[in-house]
Amino acid sequence: MSGTTRHVVVVGAGPAGLAAARAAASASARVTLLDAADGLGGQYWRHLPAERPAGREGLLHHRWATFGELDAALRADPDVTVLPSAQVWSLERLDAGIRLNVLIGEPDGVGREALVLEPDALVLATGAHDRTLPFPGWQLPGVYSAGAAQALAKGERVAVGRRVVVAGAGPFLLPVASSLLQTGADVVGVHEASRLGSLARGWLNRPWELAGAAGKAGELAGYVRDLARHRVPWRPGEAVVAAHGDGRVEAVTVARLDERWAPVAGTERLVEADAVCVSHGFTPRLELAIAAGCDLTPGRFVVVDDTQATSVPGVWAAGEVTGIGGADAALAEGTVAGTAAAGGDTGTGAARAAGRARTRARGFAARIEAAHGIRGGWTGWLRDDTVVCRCEETTYGRVREVVELTGSHEPRSVKLTSRAGLGPCQARMCGRTLQELLAGPEATGAAAPTVDRRPFVVPVRLGDLAGLPSTSRPTASPTASASQPGGDRT
Repeated sequence: MSGTTRHVVVVGAGPAGLAAARAAASASARVTLLDAADGLGGQYWRHLPAERPAGREGLLHHRWATFGELDAALRADPDVTVLPSAQVWSLERLDAGIRLNVLIGEPDGVGREALVLEPDALVLATGAHDRTLPFPGWQLPGVYSAGAAQALAKGERVAVGRRVVVAGAGPFLLPVASSLLQTGADVVGVHEASRLGSLARGWLNRPWELAGAAGKAGELAGYVRDLARHRVPWRPGEAVVAAHGDGRVEAVTVARLDERWAPVAGTERLVEADAVCVSHGFTPRLELAIAAGCDLTPGRFVVVDDTQATSVPGVWAAGEVTGIGGADAALAEGTVAGTAAAGGDTGTGAARAAGRARTRARGFAARIEAAHGIRGGWTGWLRDDTVVCRCEETTYGRVREVVELTGSHEPRSVKLTSRAGLGPCQARMCGRTLQELLAGPEATGAAAPTVDRRPFVVPVRLGDLAGLPSTSRPTASPTASASQPGGDRT
């Protein structure tokens, strides 16, 4: 291998990360692909482990053949090192670049292997996680984020309940309902918060631009068929505004919403259910991007140029961390980012074609926001005793009391006083909600105080920290036992 070969590290092995890794390798770079999960595919291609595969896995995933091609290409390339169960716990800015501190092994295990990487180029494909708006009773066992429910359905073939309500906003509700049906759950309803008028304005504006999205239309048709075959009603302009039960969910209250998502008085009805899956869109995982110093958009996504380069030299970003555009956008962005990070020409070959596909796919991100974006009236279903932070059991009333007593609307100040956002998840579930409750939707602007600035990206055992070298650490390379692409670590 030439001494001038660029070393590209890709963080995240979903569609964007896999595409970036393959593109970088195709451009003659040495590639290290890191993912915290124990397998490749991310949330989109979450599947059973190799030791107990599904008989017909392709029936459970869209574009499964694409995953197979990416997976096979990376495993076959000797210049690609795949490290599963690898958590980047911190990122340091150096005078000459970036340093990644990584722990490899089970997240809750002891004695994890420490790895330090100082790559020539870094591609962030860290994705996003569900955003769930709080409502009375959402802390009860049986309330799941839609992403968690889908992960259990696709990755373990486990149904979260027998009678399940799916609610929130966005097209993601449909594949979640479909996954639940495939596990044998009875989905009693899918409740979309946006009304038909908002959906029409978002999706039908400039309809000719949808001509290049035949694949998305096919996916939608499949989900509609699943719901129709199982007689699952889809109800726009409705939301779960409360969950009820003694020790776990036994029923939910569903209400009609106005255009601003405020509950319409007198429309409430009780629906029996033993589980409810909720998603109100996604929040990008920004910890590493913020640690690197990347600029953010007003909507709090990473700013990138036409080559997916961020504002930080040597750092590229792709996938949901740059905007919620789905798997097609992620694959295209990953291909462009990987090519550019490796020093390749993004104006030719696969990268050029990916650039055109990216332009088409990005239109979907704008449509999703226009049709399903959160409206401010949702706070109308909160009560003073509604838990806002589930980790610390901090209520909406407590947050309001702290603001009144201190006169501060600054998220960090309110967190330290009320303890909202100080629990194990470190505000990943409640942080964006807390910002909006304190200062309205404008609090999510790029210049606003952020809850995503975490020196420790993930929880780390004190023993792991104590075991790190105390002197200056050189750039580390994966050990021989870890260098087999896709190989298990023992």
